[in-house]
Amino acid sequence: MTDQNKKYLTDTLEYDKSRIFIIVEIIEYIPHSVVIKTIIKKTTGNVTAVSFDAGEILTEKISPFDTFIQVIDGQAEIKISGTSHNLKTGESIIIPAHSRHTIVANKRFKMLSTIIKSGYE
Repeated sequence: MTDQNKKYLTDTLEYDKSRIFIIVEIIEYIPHSVVIKTIIKKTTGNVTAVSFDAGEILTEKISPFDTFIQVIDGQAEIKISGTSHNLKTGESIIIPAHSRHTIVANKRFKMLSTIIKSGYE
């Protein structure tokens, strides 16, 4: 799928506070899409749940902050500075600040992404 045809579905509203939820159930798989659900968004960082359908790719980017990735369903390929890391449910990795990285869904998967911005002033 070309970048022009990619389908990103983003919900930027924070998730309800003081409410119990099961993280893998608050975000769905949608064919040919990457779905992004904001859990918490603050000036000091954010937590998002993301689902990738098989074959989807989050194109290469560089973040000025460390990013903690935890796979909560399925399997993900995380490429950091040219090195490929294959993660399965329950596994995590920290993408270092200022590193080129790409996220690839060889199979569909869900993940949590946590960015903490403090300490980089």
